[in-house]
Amino acid sequence: MMMEDLLIDYTVKAIEVIYKQVISKDTVAIQRTRKDFEGDFTLVVFPFTKISRKSPEQTAEDIGHYLKSILKEIYSYNVVKGFLNISIKHRVWVQFLKDISTKEDYGYATNNSTSPIVIEYSSPNTNKPLHLGHIRNNLLGWSIAEILKANGKKVVKVNLVNDRGIHICKSMLAWQLFGNEEEPTENLKGDKLVGKYYVAFDKAYKEEIKSLINKGLTEEEAAKKAPLIIKAQELLLKWEAGDAETIALWKKMNNWVYAGFDLTYKKLGIDFDKTYYESETYLLGKKLVEEGLKNKVYAKKEDGSVWADLTTDGLDEKLLLRSDGTSVYMTQDIGTAQLRYDDYQAEKLIYVVGNEQNYHFDVLKLVLKKLGREWANNIFHLSYGMVELPEGKMKSREGTVVDADDLIKEMIDVAKKKGEELGKAEGLNNEESELLFKQIGLAALKYFILKVDPKKNMMFNPEESIDFNGNTGPFIQYTYARIQSIFRKAKENNIHLVEFPNDTAINDKEKEILLLLYEYPKIIKEAGETYSPALIANYVYELAKEYNQFYHDHPIIKEEFGNVRSLRLVLSEKTGKVIKSAMHLLGIEVPEQM
Repeated sequence: MMMEDLLIDYTVKAIEVIYKQVISKDTVAIQRTRKDFEGDFTLVVFPFTKISRKSPEQTAEDIGHYLKSILKEIYSYNVVKGFLNISIKHRVWVQFLKDISTKEDYGYATNNSTSPIVIEYSSPNTNKPLHLGHIRNNLLGWSIAEILKANGKKVVKVNLVNDRGIHICKSMLAWQLFGNEEEPTENLKGDKLVGKYYVAFDKAYKEEIKSLINKGLTEEEAAKKAPLIIKAQELLLKWEAGDAETIALWKKMNNWVYAGFDLTYKKLGIDFDKTYYESETYLLGKKLVEEGLKNKVYAKKEDGSVWADLTTDGLDEKLLLRSDGTSVYMTQDIGTAQLRYDDYQAEKLIYVVGNEQNYHFDVLKLVLKKLGREWANNIFHLSYGMVELPEGKMKSREGTVVDADDLIKEMIDVAKKKGEELGKAEGLNNEESELLFKQIGLAALKYFILKVDPKKNMMFNPEESIDFNGNTGPFIQYTYARIQSIFRKAKENNIHLVEFPNDTAINDKEKEILLLLYEYPKIIKEAGETYSPALIANYVYELAKEYNQFYHDHPIIKEEFGNVRSLRLVLSEKTGKVIKSAMHLLGIEVPEQM
């Protein structure tokens, strides 16, 4: 039942019958009635006053009278200025509840695509462990992939590991110089070990720069002539030349990092269908740059470097190959995009990357289009804002990032502390309570991040995220667990569902919950169109909040009338299923008891 479609169709007929004019459905706007007004749906009448040549109020009255006379679903209507508020009969909402009560995949669209959408997220560098910024990236990417699947899309989740370049050479060099053959241990994951030497490089490099400045060099000169950076650049050249010893060290240290990443991904519940490595794509990128040179869409400068001139497109010149022949990020992104398109012929190539790379993706699309790759129009940069902490920004080089593993552990520890204080694990054994606190901690982390519009910068506050009463993951989890407890009590009291007729009375709270359940498919659709898990997050919070108010105000198990009790049980059951479904789209588990 889609009441909006019905109301739109009959509004078009109303205009034709009353005013003898044919209008397009696109001109009819139906929305949910605001809570402070009576009604379920509101028709915006202002666009029709030119046709009616009447006031907005009289036009609304004409259309309302026609709709009520012809649609048996309408109970009443009222007019507020240029808005027609329409109330639907309660029996329609009761039938709606019956219709959706047996649909396990309620809200999800059937598969309607042939070509997949390829979505890239995570994209870590192998010189450092995953941090808070990566957590937002991974959570957004995974959630958007699931939301797109719920919209009937084929989705391929991919990762691109930045496993080559000057950054990893810095870690390799520092390990050679200062590492004393140190290897990962149970207490020091491989990604953290390599990150430790990236920080060590930066510290030593800054000391060399300072020393050279004291000898009379400018800061810019010192940065270029410091022995450490020269050695790191030499190491990169050796790597690109295939030097056996360099390649062996690179493989060893990267394998340490991959093992560390996998542990973090597992903790977060993140997965991929395919992983690409820049070390395997940059050569294709260089080949495509050579193709651009041959076709004269790119140009070589006197020092041998290759550039794309984008000035006529409103951008500037973009370096594609350095003068020594080594590639840059853009080079490998050209190769990766081509390889990804060849692999999937995707409907869309989505890149989940922070907003500091907006310009980079504008350039990527342009340089590919100059190569004649019209599919570059299908590239979409899902740009998101940065995550900050109350104490300020994070810096990888200085080792001031919030490590992902440490944050996950902190969230679980805080969940355990608060949960034990509130008695959330009563009746559970040790294994069950540990699982519960893990679920609560991760829900707090994921929900707090995903409830914010992706485009916005955000501040993450661990303490604030674990609140069993506010707009948080644990509050929603508690609502789901509360619903499950109702059915355990119903079973204990030998209460069974009975058939309830469509004229079973429903109160305002029940109708509000039904209206929210009715909205769920539309919310999923809108979240898929806008790539915004925040719409799902804030929707499921509103549903949980409304249900809790209903639960406090109205009896369920103790309701004396069997038909009303059964309706409330079915309403509770479906609310629980939608909460679980929506939370899944956010990557959040809901416990049966807490």
